[in-house]
Amino acid sequence: MPSSDPNCLFCKIIKGDIPSTVVYEDAKVFAFNDIHPDAPTHVLIISKTHTASHLETDDVQLYADIMQGAKIVAKQLGLSDYRLVMNNGAGAGQSVFHMHLHLLAGHPFTSPAG
Repeated sequence: MPSSDPNCLFCKIIKGDIPSTVVYEDAKVFAFNDIHPDAPTHVLIISKTHTASHLETDDVQLYADIMQGAKIVAKQLGLSDYRLVMNNGAGAGQSVFHMHLHLLAGHPFTSPAG
């Protein structure tokens, strides 16, 4: 079983202690709909291994697993146009300190950040 943090919201979601709408899951990745979506499609893709943020890991395979999960989710949802976002730190908008990727789609994105 991958490492987890008993106080982490996303670790609790992975374990099923907190309900979520699962979009995709495999042995390494868990993807679910964001409960406060910023776009018509807003899926969070997370590693099943707890890592607080982008700066706290050098595990290249973890990044590959998350990116592959995003690709699978996009294909599964029939998406060809979407945005992938990873926030690092509270000042950048990270509110849950379990490294994760946002997959956003469903409307045109007119600027690099919005």
